Amino acid sequence: MRSRGVIKALGYIGAAALGLFAVSSVLLSRHQESHPDSSRGQRAADETILKKLEGIEQRVREIVKTLEQSQQRGAEQRPKEPEPQPQPQPKKVLHKKLFPNSFLFSKWGGDLSEEEQKEAQQLFEQFGYNVFLSDRLPLNRSLPDTRDPKCATKVYPKDLPTISVVLIYLDEALSIIKRAIRSVIGRTPAHLLKEIVLVDDHSTNEDLSGKLDEYIFSIHQEKPDLIKRVRHQERLGLAHARISGWEAAVGDVVAIFDAHIEVHNQWAEPLLARIKADRTVVVSPVFDRVNYDTLDVTAYGAAAHAFDWQLWCMYESFRPEWYKLNDKSEPGKSPSVMGILVADRLFLGEIGVLDKGMQVYGGENVELGIRVWTCGGSIEVVPCSKIAHIERSHKPYARDLSVPLKRNALRVAEVWMDEFKTNVLVSWNLPLENHGIDIGDVTERKKLREKLKCKPFKWYMDNVYPQLDTWEDLVAYGVMQNDLSDKFCIDQGPVPGSVPILYQCHFYGPQICYYRQSGEIYIGGIKSHKYNNNRCLVDPGEGHVPGLHDCKLAKEKGFHMHWNFKQGQAVRNRSTKRCLEIAQGRDSYYQLVIQTCSGQHWRIQHLIKDL
Repeated sequence: MRSRGVIKALGYIGAAALGLFAVSSVLLSRHQESHPDSSRGQRAADETILKKLEGIEQRVREIVKTLEQSQQRGAEQRPKEPEPQPQPQPKKVLHKKLFPNSFLFSKWGGDLSEEEQKEAQQLFEQFGYNVFLSDRLPLNRSLPDTRDPKCATKVYPKDLPTISVVLIYLDEALSIIKRAIRSVIGRTPAHLLKEIVLVDDHSTNEDLSGKLDEYIFSIHQEKPDLIKRVRHQERLGLAHARISGWEAAVGDVVAIFDAHIEVHNQWAEPLLARIKADRTVVVSPVFDRVNYDTLDVTAYGAAAHAFDWQLWCMYESFRPEWYKLNDKSEPGKSPSVMGILVADRLFLGEIGVLDKGMQVYGGENVELGIRVWTCGGSIEVVPCSKIAHIERSHKPYARDLSVPLKRNALRVAEVWMDEFKTNVLVSWNLPLENHGIDIGDVTERKKLREKLKCKPFKWYMDNVYPQLDTWEDLVAYGVMQNDLSDKFCIDQGPVPGSVPILYQCHFYGPQICYYRQSGEIYIGGIKSHKYNNNRCLVDPGEGHVPGLHDCKLAKEKGFHMHWNFKQGQAVRNRSTKRCLEIAQGRDSYYQLVIQTCSGQHWRIQHLIKDL
């Protein structure tokens, strides 16, 4: 307080001093500029005033000096106020990583507590994606626009057909289903969205009864009867669930989706416009991938939906004519559908919907693709329609989907593939006769094919999917064993690598060999498509170690890659005349060698033609 008073006094005195200085300056100026003829009395009076002002000025200076000294002494005697210290930052709590090998936590969850980690991991193991995160995300979260820029400029007809959206699920997380429903409602024009049909293939998750009912009730407060529910009393499988959705739908067009999706803006209009133009075209949107751990969206470009001879789904390039358009927004022809499909509801019924004889999961989409193309329709992927689809780490129907898929693939082959059904058996390494797998009754599906007057599968191969390798010159397949020891099989060896080995027989992919009439022997698999290369057994011409090289490369480099072989006889190279044999090494273990033929014999598991 004292300090503030001194400063205030100094301010007043300083102001007074400035006023006196100003007066004295005026008088001095007037005194200096006085005319020589002015009165002497006036000049004497001014001089007297100036002297008095000078005295006052001197006194003011002394007072100011005294006050400044007093202020300085007071400042020295007062204790100094402490300088402000920086506030300590809260320490980041480091939690123990409970699941260091879990795929869930490889890119996400570093700040979770141990209890939260346990909860997140348990949900991940149950559902196959990050439910812990999903429960904390907005139901109407925004999605990036990943379409080609041309899509935003397209104008669609106003009088488009209505659409029923079918969402199939088995034990999905509640927040995932709610987000799918919310995205469909929010991003589909109200006049086009006829309904949403939820098909529950006998889920056991309790949230999918009461809590889901509550959510649907809240929607019906604003949009009465928008959502239908279909519940299976037993688990019937994916094909049956899709059929149930189709049967319940009443819209002009039916879209059959998994429930772990979110639709993008303007997803429906491009699909409906194509079906309006041609009711026999079955269309599919482009799927962006939702990563199962972070739930971030990864953009995917448009591609055809294809398959291999085991009927596993895969992405593939469009036919060359699509790329000649130089317009990535245009629809492209596709051999099949990936499982998510949109079709004229009545047309889909006319061609048989889906095969009820399919079990559990897999193959039904390829069956539909072949049937649509050969029975009067076509399939297209529409790039301007985008769906964000969660890639699960595992499926709810079965951890190993190869078992039902194998059975379903044989069913498709029996009904639709004519003489090419052999290739499906070969791809699964099954015998051509008596494979022992029950594919169910196919009588009705064969009658459907006759009724629809469908084209042969050879037409499909030639006109729709010429990329498939026909395998027409394949003569034998399966594991190869030497008569010196039948417990060992030829094996592709380490990958990457270029040396085949002898290994204890386990009858899985790395040991499956294929012998073609051309003399090529593939080890460790055969490719389903012409654009892929197989790996050929070669005799290097020197040394005793056999080689395993890309067949195209082997041909370019002049490797010796053609062999003569008959069942129960030697495997002899056509060029070098040396044989593939087995010999005991220094460690007494058998190994593959190339050497002068000594009369050893080989047998291969399955024959297509007599050798």
